[in-house]
Amino acid sequence: MARYIGPKVKLSRRFGVKLGLRTNEEAFTRRPYTPGQHGASRRRRKPSEFSLQLTEKQKAKYIYGVLEKQFRRYYERATKSDNVGLALMQLLETRLDTVVYRSGFALTQAQARQFVNHGHVTVDGKLVTIPSFQVKSGQKISVDSKLAQLIDEQRGTSAVIPGWISVSKGTATVGSVPAREEITPLVNEQLIVEFYSR
Repeated sequence: MARYIGPKVKLSRRFGVKLGLRTNEEAFTRRPYTPGQHGASRRRRKPSEFSLQLTEKQKAKYIYGVLEKQFRRYYERATKSDNVGLALMQLLETRLDTVVYRSGFALTQAQARQFVNHGHVTVDGKLVTIPSFQVKSGQKISVDSKLAQLIDEQRGTSAVIPGWISVSKGTATVGSVPAREEITPLVNEQLIVEFYSR
Protein backbone atom coordinates (compact mmCIF):
# COMPACT_ATOMS: atom_id res chain seq x y z
CA MET A 1 0.00 0.00 0.00
CA ALA A 2 1.21 3.54 -0.73
CA ARG A 3 1.96 5.94 2.10
CA TYR A 4 3.31 9.44 2.66
CA ILE A 5 7.13 9.40 2.46
CA GLY A 6 7.81 13.13 2.22
CA PRO A 7 9.39 15.39 4.87
CA LYS A 8 7.56 14.76 8.13
CA VAL A 9 8.61 17.81 10.16
CA LYS A 10 7.11 20.00 7.43
CA LEU A 11 3.73 18.42 8.22
CA SER A 12 4.06 19.35 11.89
CA ARG A 13 4.96 22.91 10.88
CA ARG A 14 2.06 23.04 8.43
CA PHE A 15 -0.52 22.04 11.06
CA GLY A 16 1.13 24.05 13.85
CA VAL A 17 1.43 21.13 16.31
CA LYS A 18 3.98 18.39 16.94
CA LEU A 19 2.38 15.36 15.31
CA GLY A 20 4.96 12.92 16.66
CA LEU A 21 5.86 11.66 13.20
CA ARG A 22 9.58 11.82 14.02
CA THR A 23 11.55 11.27 17.20
CA ASN A 24 13.36 14.60 16.83
CA GLU A 25 11.22 17.56 15.85
CA GLU A 26 13.73 20.34 16.62
CA ALA A 27 12.95 22.01 13.31
CA PHE A 28 9.40 22.64 14.53
CA THR A 29 10.71 24.32 17.68
CA ARG A 30 13.32 26.24 15.74
CA ARG A 31 10.88 27.42 13.05
CA PRO A 32 7.33 27.38 14.48
CA TYR A 33 5.80 28.91 11.34
CA THR A 34 4.43 27.25 8.21
CA PRO A 35 6.93 25.86 5.69
CA GLY A 36 7.70 27.59 2.42
CA GLN A 37 9.31 30.75 1.14
CA HIS A 38 6.73 33.07 2.69
CA GLY A 39 5.91 31.01 5.78
CA ALA A 40 7.35 33.42 8.36
CA SER A 41 6.21 36.70 6.80
CA ARG A 42 2.88 35.79 5.23
CA ARG A 43 -0.26 37.19 6.83
CA ARG A 44 -2.96 34.59 6.73
CA ARG A 45 -6.63 35.16 6.21
CA LYS A 46 -9.07 33.62 8.64
CA PRO A 47 -9.55 30.00 7.43
CA SER A 48 -12.99 29.02 6.14
CA GLU A 49 -15.11 26.36 7.81
CA PHE A 50 -14.30 23.92 5.00
CA SER A 51 -10.58 24.64 5.40
CA LEU A 52 -10.72 23.84 9.12
CA GLN A 53 -12.58 20.58 8.47
CA LEU A 54 -10.19 19.50 5.69
CA THR A 55 -7.14 20.36 7.80
CA GLU A 56 -8.42 18.25 10.69
CA LYS A 57 -9.05 15.27 8.41
CA GLN A 58 -5.59 15.58 6.84
CA LYS A 59 -3.99 15.83 10.28
CA ALA A 60 -5.68 12.60 11.43
CA LYS A 61 -4.64 10.82 8.22
CA TYR A 62 -0.98 11.77 8.70
CA ILE A 63 -0.93 10.93 12.43
CA TYR A 64 -2.29 7.42 11.85
CA GLY A 65 -0.54 6.84 8.50
CA VAL A 66 -3.77 6.12 6.60
CA LEU A 67 -4.61 7.19 3.06
CA GLU A 68 -7.93 8.62 1.89
CA LYS A 69 -9.65 5.44 0.68
CA GLN A 70 -8.98 3.54 3.90
CA PHE A 71 -9.81 6.57 6.05
CA ARG A 72 -13.16 6.89 4.27
CA ARG A 73 -13.87 3.20 5.00
CA TYR A 74 -13.18 3.81 8.70
CA TYR A 75 -15.64 6.71 8.62
CA GLU A 76 -18.32 4.57 6.93
CA ARG A 77 -17.86 1.87 9.60
CA ALA A 78 -18.11 4.53 12.30
CA THR A 79 -21.43 5.86 10.92
CA LYS A 80 -23.11 2.66 12.15
CA SER A 81 -22.50 3.87 15.71
CA ASP A 82 -24.46 6.49 17.68
CA ASN A 83 -21.37 8.63 18.34
CA VAL A 84 -19.67 8.70 14.94
CA GLY A 85 -16.65 10.81 15.96
CA LEU A 86 -15.78 8.66 18.97
CA ALA A 87 -16.26 5.43 16.98
CA LEU A 88 -13.94 6.75 14.25
CA MET A 89 -11.21 7.58 16.77
CA GLN A 90 -11.61 4.20 18.48
CA LEU A 91 -11.22 2.38 15.15
CA LEU A 92 -8.03 4.32 14.43
CA GLU A 93 -6.63 3.81 17.94
CA THR A 94 -7.23 0.04 17.95
CA ARG A 95 -5.25 -0.55 14.74
CA LEU A 96 -2.37 -2.93 15.48
CA ASP A 97 0.36 -0.45 14.52
CA THR A 98 -1.19 2.22 16.76
CA VAL A 99 -1.45 -0.20 19.70
CA VAL A 100 2.22 -1.16 19.24
CA TYR A 101 3.14 2.55 19.23
CA ARG A 102 0.95 3.45 22.23
CA SER A 103 2.38 0.47 24.16
CA GLY A 104 5.84 1.99 23.91
CA PHE A 105 7.28 -0.73 21.67
CA ALA A 106 8.12 1.83 18.93
CA LEU A 107 9.36 5.42 18.90
CA THR A 108 6.98 6.59 16.15
CA GLN A 109 3.82 5.41 14.44
CA ALA A 110 5.76 4.73 11.22
CA GLN A 111 8.28 2.59 13.10
CA ALA A 112 5.43 0.59 14.68
CA ARG A 113 3.98 0.02 11.21
CA GLN A 114 7.36 -1.22 9.99
CA PHE A 115 7.68 -3.63 12.94
CA VAL A 116 4.29 -5.13 12.07
CA ASN A 117 5.08 -5.34 8.34
CA HIS A 118 8.43 -7.04 8.99
CA GLY A 119 6.92 -9.75 11.17
CA HIS A 120 8.17 -8.66 14.61
CA VAL A 121 4.70 -8.50 16.23
CA THR A 122 2.44 -11.31 17.46
CA VAL A 123 -1.18 -11.11 18.59
CA ASP A 124 -2.18 -13.84 21.07
CA GLY A 125 0.93 -15.77 20.02
CA LYS A 126 0.14 -15.64 16.29
CA LEU A 127 2.23 -13.62 13.84
CA VAL A 128 0.30 -10.72 12.28
CA THR A 129 1.82 -8.62 9.49
CA ILE A 130 -1.16 -6.36 8.73
CA PRO A 131 -0.83 -2.88 10.34
CA SER A 132 -4.59 -2.21 10.03
CA PHE A 133 -5.50 -5.38 11.99
CA GLN A 134 -8.19 -4.38 14.52
CA VAL A 135 -7.14 -5.34 18.04
CA LYS A 136 -9.99 -6.41 20.35
CA SER A 137 -10.31 -6.19 24.12
CA GLY A 138 -8.32 -8.86 25.94
CA GLN A 139 -5.88 -9.54 23.12
CA LYS A 140 -2.15 -9.64 23.92
CA ILE A 141 0.44 -8.02 21.69
CA SER A 142 4.12 -8.97 21.87
CA VAL A 143 7.20 -7.63 20.10
CA ASP A 144 10.54 -9.44 19.65
CA SER A 145 12.43 -9.17 22.95
CA LYS A 146 15.64 -7.91 21.27
CA LEU A 147 13.68 -5.22 19.46
CA ALA A 148 11.87 -4.13 22.62
CA GLN A 149 15.20 -3.89 24.47
CA LEU A 150 16.70 -1.82 21.63
CA ILE A 151 13.76 0.61 21.70
CA ASP A 152 14.08 1.00 25.50
CA GLU A 153 17.75 1.89 25.06
CA GLN A 154 16.98 4.42 22.30
CA ARG A 155 14.12 6.05 24.18
CA GLY A 156 16.03 6.65 27.41
CA THR A 157 12.93 7.45 29.46
CA SER A 158 9.84 5.30 29.89
CA ALA A 159 6.93 5.79 27.50
CA VAL A 160 3.60 7.27 28.57
CA ILE A 161 1.17 4.37 28.18
CA PRO A 162 -2.59 5.09 28.07
CA GLY A 163 -4.89 3.54 30.66
CA TRP A 164 -6.63 1.17 28.23
CA ILE A 165 -3.36 -0.70 27.61
CA SER A 166 -1.41 -2.59 30.28
CA VAL A 167 2.21 -3.56 29.60
CA SER A 168 4.26 -6.15 31.47
CA LYS A 169 7.43 -8.05 30.44
CA GLY A 170 7.31 -7.10 26.76
CA THR A 171 3.61 -7.93 26.34
CA ALA A 172 0.81 -5.39 26.01
CA THR A 173 -2.78 -6.31 26.85
CA VAL A 174 -5.69 -4.26 25.53
CA GLY A 175 -8.03 -3.93 28.49
CA SER A 176 -10.89 -2.12 26.75
CA VAL A 177 -11.80 0.16 23.89
CA PRO A 178 -10.31 3.61 24.66
CA ALA A 179 -12.54 6.37 26.02
CA ARG A 180 -12.32 9.81 24.36
CA GLU A 181 -10.16 11.30 27.14
CA GLU A 182 -7.62 8.49 26.62
CA ILE A 183 -7.21 9.30 22.90
CA THR A 184 -4.80 11.91 21.52
CA PRO A 185 -6.22 15.43 21.89
CA LEU A 186 -4.52 16.60 18.67
CA VAL A 187 -7.56 15.71 16.54
CA ASN A 188 -11.02 17.28 16.70
CA GLU A 189 -13.07 14.40 15.32
CA GLN A 190 -16.27 16.47 15.15
CA LEU A 191 -14.79 18.54 12.31
CA ILE A 192 -13.98 15.31 10.43
CA VAL A 193 -17.58 14.12 10.82
CA GLU A 194 -18.81 17.50 9.52
CA PHE A 195 -16.44 17.26 6.55
CA TYR A 196 -17.74 13.85 5.47
CA SER A 197 -21.41 14.63 6.16
CA ARG A 198 -21.51 17.68 3.87
